[in-house]
Amino acid sequence: MAAELAMDSAAGSMEISMQEPVNKMKFLHALVAGGVAGLVVDIALFPIDTVKTRLQSELGFWRAGGFRGIYKGLAPAAAGSAPTAALFFCTYECGKQFLSSVTHTKDSPYVHMAAASAAEVLACLIRVPVEIAKQRSQTLLGNKQSGLQILLRAYRTEGLQRGLYRGFGSTIMREIPFSLIQFPLWEYFKLRWTPLTGYESTPISVALCGAVAGGISAGLTTPLDVVKTRIMLAERESLNRRRSARSILHNIYLERGFGGLFAGFVPRVLWITLGGAFFFGFYDLTTRVLGTANTDH
Repeated sequence: MAAELAMDSAAGSMEISMQEPVNKMKFLHALVAGGVAGLVVDIALFPIDTVKTRLQSELGFWRAGGFRGIYKGLAPAAAGSAPTAALFFCTYECGKQFLSSVTHTKDSPYVHMAAASAAEVLACLIRVPVEIAKQRSQTLLGNKQSGLQILLRAYRTEGLQRGLYRGFGSTIMREIPFSLIQFPLWEYFKLRWTPLTGYESTPISVALCGAVAGGISAGLTTPLDVVKTRIMLAERESLNRRRSARSILHNIYLERGFGGLFAGFVPRVLWITLGGAFFFGFYDLTTRVLGTANTDH
């Protein structure tokens, strides 16, 4: 990952002006690296995500498609992954930089938490419509419609808030706790890597840190992911359209017990653990390559 930049409040205007080009380059690196990393992860691990979604579906795994059409929904996922990841990492990196300069701290977990939370909210503006198109395709609710057709139908029949952005609140409710766990862990593991191992940080070490942080976060937030999936897949006549997240969790527990709250636990943890390795590894590698290219020029 690109090195953290923090501006000292005691610095003069000349030092700040010298840092501005670096900040802009950092923003560009985050944009490209986040987009590349997100696209690689979504394409490489898509079948695992499909299995997870079908396990969490109200229809049940087999009625939602079982192992058939395991790549259904790949097109909207691939189309949305790069802009979603790019928007997230731009906001995260710039948020860290800004908050570090304001609070005069570096590597603070609170800075990482705040930056990640803000980044998740903005990224959900793209992520939620993409998730709706992807998950309805994955569970065969979209029949033979394309992702764009699914979204247009949702907008025409249910409007903007209840159609295209259904589950926005539950997605944020899942993503923010996930990020509050994952990103401070990731930053901490990276920070402790060299003192503990005696080796310099590399894309591989960053990938390992991301994998462990992602797996822990995924397991702990699985119930929130189940709720989000149920809301996004709910048909117009489904009670899940009108229930609160708490009510849905309670109903799942009554129907399927504790195991229902953690439906899709194994594929979710596997998907995000591998995804963390791919994502953070490719993100770090891309920023290093871009940084080297920028230095050479």
